[in-house]
Amino acid sequence: MDPNGGKKRMFNKLNKQQTIAKLERESFKRKTVSFYRYVILESPFQLRDQLYAHWKELGVLGRIYLAHEGVNAQLSVPEHNWDAFVKNVHANEYFAAMPFKIAVEDDGQSFFKLTIKVRNQIVADGLKIDEYDVTNVGKHLDAKQWNEAMGNGAIVVDMRNHYESEIGRFKGAICPEAETFKEELPEVKVLLKGKEQEQILLYCTGGIRCEKTSAYLKHHGFNDVGQLHGGIIDYARQLEKNEKLENKFEGKNFVFDERLGERISKK
Repeated sequence: MDPNGGKKRMFNKLNKQQTIAKLERESFKRKTVSFYRYVILESPFQLRDQLYAHWKELGVLGRIYLAHEGVNAQLSVPEHNWDAFVKNVHANEYFAAMPFKIAVEDDGQSFFKLTIKVRNQIVADGLKIDEYDVTNVGKHLDAKQWNEAMGNGAIVVDMRNHYESEIGRFKGAICPEAETFKEELPEVKVLLKGKEQEQILLYCTGGIRCEKTSAYLKHHGFNDVGQLHGGIIDYARQLEKNEKLENKFEGKNFVFDERLGERISKK
């Protein structure tokens, strides 16, 4: 039985062409945003229904995954409803003080409908529960700390799929050939064998895959694991705020919505 079935007014009845046409008729701008958090959700199905009702009322579009282990969300929010959306998110006991990652490039058409699904995991990783501890993750590094660590010779690992790293990556990063995150985790552990005492830096689009990977690596004996806070998206935002920081990312950041990619550097 589909756990997401039986929902009343919980899905979009329009086809893609109709939703695109509706979006193009909008007279306001939208803001593409993402967020995630590993937190124990007692009733993800009930939360799904609540979020859908509130966010549909605000004209929010996007793709959200809920699980007992947390939330993973990518959304498109009308700018005139942004403050109300933030207030709604932060008012939720599970999402208090939730940080948001705002898209670097945004044409307002990242999503065409609102979908909220309950899954077994917010990111499919294939790990057993005793292979990681999400309360014991790597150190979050801001852009300045990240650049300094790279300059000091730390090992950089791209935790995205191979087709993502093909259009953009940090210079010198290890880029696994895996097509899925589930395949990538054991591959990375093999690639890093013998480097348990060296500094390991992890990065991905927005940070969620690195959160799980750092917990996985620390569980397997890697002592000095760091992760790019907020992922590539927030790295680019921090560079905008501090022009003195060198941009060490080359190319585009692959994104899983209608935009497909956003330019991070001119290289």
